[in-house]
Amino acid sequence: MLPKDLKDEIVKTLQNKKAMDITVINIAEQTTIADYFIIATAKNAAQAKALVESLEESLEKKETRALRKEGVREARWVVIDYASVIVHIFNDETRDFYNLEKLWIKGDNVEKIV
Repeated sequence: MLPKDLKDEIVKTLQNKKAMDITVINIAEQTTIADYFIIATAKNAAQAKALVESLEESLEKKETRALRKEGVREARWVVIDYASVIVHIFNDETRDFYNLEKLWIKGDNVEKIV
């Protein structure tokens, strides 16, 4: 799946499961680790886990599997690595503390999903 198509499918799935404050950051020109970071907030651990399950289910139907995932058990900061797209699902407090947006946003590379 092309990086843009993968990004769009992930965003759609997160929106359908009511993730909050979804932010897409194009990092392709800043690093070789991925093309996009997608950052979202879950209301609680149960929602974070449901978001992960929904992403896996949706993308497996399109024959795309995560290379790695971390943090699902605690669900404060879940990272799912799809190679060209890395998904970060935070709770409010952890997202505010780490503030990944501040590290990666350079002005014209961010898309806020409403």
